[in-house]
This record gives sequence, structure tokens and C-alpha cells, in this order.
Amino acid sequence: MRAILQRVRRGRVTVDENVVGEIGPGYVVLLGVTQADGPDQVKKLAEKTAHLRVFEDEQGKLNRSALDVGADMLVISQFTLFADAKKGRRPSFTHAAAPDIAEPLVDQFVDVLRSLGVEKVDTGVFGAHMLVHIENDGPVTIILDTDQL
Repeated sequence: MRAILQRVRRGRVTVDENVVGEIGPGYVVLLGVTQADGPDQVKKLAEKTAHLRVFEDEQGKLNRSALDVGADMLVISQFTLFADAKKGRRPSFTHAAAPDIAEPLVDQFVDVLRSLGVEKVDTGVFGAHMLVHIENDGPVTIILDTDQL
């Protein structure tokens, strides 16, 4: 699994011009799933996401986690995070999980975040064409990959 965490002041996702998810300060999480992923990767990545310290303390140091500051999270499934562009000009997505594998794991990721204490977790619509509005704060953007955790 791979996640791109973007610390935001606010985030919103729309489908067919309807807002389906919206958050205040926190993370927009772009989440990719591979064919080899399962519950262990979900748990590891969700725990890292919730506990990663990239919010400022009183001294302006990145010393607080999303849980420490009561951050919201907007989780957007994004199979393109596993694009392979090594050959040619058109990326291959063969490493990305099929929808029947990926969707339940994305749902589990959201459930684990909530169980860890993230109070507001909104999502996009799996498989839909979405417009994601991100007001990046900092900007702070972190890439997490379960292969490296």
C-alpha cells in the first residue's frame, strides 16, 4: 500500500458536482493498493498515518500527530499511485489491485483510522471520477509505502 499524505487547511471531493466528502485541518490521504496487500498492510499504514508527527507544536516544530491535534482526514482511493512508467509513454497499472480487492482494503483503512481515534474521516466514491480540492498547508506532503515501514 502507498499513501500520499497532504497536510491541508481544508479538503473536499466532489462527484458529479456533488460534495461527497469535506474536511477542515488535517490530511488528504491519496491511497493506493496493490495486489499483494492485505489487512497487515492496512493496519501498519493506518497506524503510521495517525501517529506521524507532522503538525506543529508551540515552538513551530513538527512534533504533533494527527491524533494529538484532532486532525480530520479525507481518504481518496487512487490506483494511479502504482503506475509504472518505465517503458514507453503510457503507464501500466498492472501492480494496482483490482477493484474487488482494493475497495474492501480502502474501507478497512478508514475503519482502522476511526478505531485509532481519528474522529472525522470522509471519503471519496470508489471508482468514480472525482474532483479533489486540496488546500495544502505548508506545504507538507509525505509519501508512505508499506514496503518501507
